[in-house]
Amino acid sequence: MSKLLQDAVAEFAKLPGVGRRTALRLAMHLLKMDEGAVEQMTRSIYDFRHKIRHCELCNNLSDSERCPICSNPERDHSTICVVEQVGDLMSIENTHQYRGVYHVLGGVISPMQGIGPSELKIDMLVEKVASGSVREVILAISTSVEGETTLYYIMNRLKQYPMVRLTTIARGIGFGDELEYVDELTITHALMNRREVVRQE
Repeated sequence: MSKLLQDAVAEFAKLPGVGRRTALRLAMHLLKMDEGAVEQMTRSIYDFRHKIRHCELCNNLSDSERCPICSNPERDHSTICVVEQVGDLMSIENTHQYRGVYHVLGGVISPMQGIGPSELKIDMLVEKVASGSVREVILAISTSVEGETTLYYIMNRLKQYPMVRLTTIARGIGFGDELEYVDELTITHALMNRREVVRQE
């Protein structure tokens, strides 16, 4: 195999979910593409990598300081859905059933990986709730051990705000499942049947 082709295949294979066979198909397809289309693809990837930023309000990916969701006056800004990653946000958005805003943590608490509360956007969430403009916080976090740890940590941080309704999505989602990989119908059901958190004193 050509060294140049091998290098291209190796780079494609670094992408999640792309095996060497798929990487080879992608490389061969790239070779057949119009040169202008290849240049446009390269430019788009470069711009995405170097110009994308995080929304100053919710930590979602954005082209500007505030993402389209946080900038939309028709969204219910008093309801915040807390998710681990941007992919989870996109999965919920694809259901077209949720009209509130989001808060992206950037991960979950995982001592084994050296990720503590300070590495996540938890303080930013608490500040929003403390502002007094939030009525409900929906905790849409995975049911993995790390997810549950994060869930209870946030619940403990927010228990001093009794006027804010704390809810979790219905647990029809399997243990350890990430929202990003759950179908839209299941996510819709989980949101519609969310349950209120019993606060511990």
